[in-house]
Amino acid sequence: MLRDYYQILGVKKTSSPDEIRRAYYKLAHQHHPDKGGNEQKFKEINEAYQVLSDKDKREQYDQYGRVFEGAGQPGGAPPGWDFNWAWGNRPGNSGNEGFGFDFGDIGDVFEEFFGFGSGSRTRKEPRKGKDIEIGLEIPLEETLSGREKEIVLEKFGLCQRCQGSGGEPGSPIKECFSCRGNGQVQQIKRTFLGSFTSFIVCPECKGEGQRPEKPCNVCSGEGRLKSKEKIKVFIPAGIDQNQIIKIEEAGDQGKRGAKAGDLYVRVIIKEHPMYQRRGDDLFTVLPISLSLAVLGGEAEIIDLAGQRIILSIPAGAEHGKMLRLSGKGVPHFRGSGKGNLYVELNLKIPKKLTPKQKELLEKLKEENL
Repeated sequence: MLRDYYQILGVKKTSSPDEIRRAYYKLAHQHHPDKGGNEQKFKEINEAYQVLSDKDKREQYDQYGRVFEGAGQPGGAPPGWDFNWAWGNRPGNSGNEGFGFDFGDIGDVFEEFFGFGSGSRTRKEPRKGKDIEIGLEIPLEETLSGREKEIVLEKFGLCQRCQGSGGEPGSPIKECFSCRGNGQVQQIKRTFLGSFTSFIVCPECKGEGQRPEKPCNVCSGEGRLKSKEKIKVFIPAGIDQNQIIKIEEAGDQGKRGAKAGDLYVRVIIKEHPMYQRRGDDLFTVLPISLSLAVLGGEAEIIDLAGQRIILSIPAGAEHGKMLRLSGKGVPHFRGSGKGNLYVELNLKIPKKLTPKQKELLEKLKEENL
């Protein structure tokens, strides 16, 4: 009985070569004997792919239902494969020992097939140092005007002895013997799909392509050292909670003179006991007496900048009434001007009264007030 190769691979007769190839790779992985698959099924999949991946053989199969000239034999391998070697039929093997490959790299194999691997032999640029992110806590009142802050940061800095070169002063920098200056070395992977070549970072020079003849005896050839450094950070007026300030090349120094990373300063604003910020507006609560609420008058507050402000309380002010002071809030981070200050009146009811206060309230009660 003739086999239906399209059915074996789970594709249609109209499927493109790319669709057939993808279906084959998926099934080959699924049914591979070393992965617990069926050996006979795996051979059928290979046989089907050998025929359908070849243009002439596929046309012959579509027309006659079979392939002549010895093609389509069980165990056939895809074009370009040495199937006997892949199946394990090397000298001394019976052919049933399995592939003997490390399937931990199978993802890399398919990357090579589908073009996701780098495959590049271009020497890599020296990798820059790591970026650093820190939190900087400031009081709310410091958002009212721009100011400079100094922080002490422990990070990798430039080695002063070798000035970042990684070599002893006067020691020449030579081409890496292992990679011949490319920064990458060739790696050959043998898998059940065949042998594949890729390029990895040279372990000797770490991808730089060159090494100092005599490594610096202070930094051991890295060109950098861990140290504490004072850094000045400018905090602009109007900055808000969790905003980030970027300082270029203030992060970790890269190895052997590579560019330093960046420093990201996340601003954290402390809570204030009297003022709450919402956007660029400030809010506070002012307790007032019953008589002031009824008769009106003046009250004093100290704003966020520490300035004394006299408020005019209108007669008959209700509990929760909001007074607005224009331009007394936080400066706008972008553009000119400031937000507003909102003062909420909180009617203070005394819990204990003096005899005289009680007497006066009793008289007001008689007047239905």
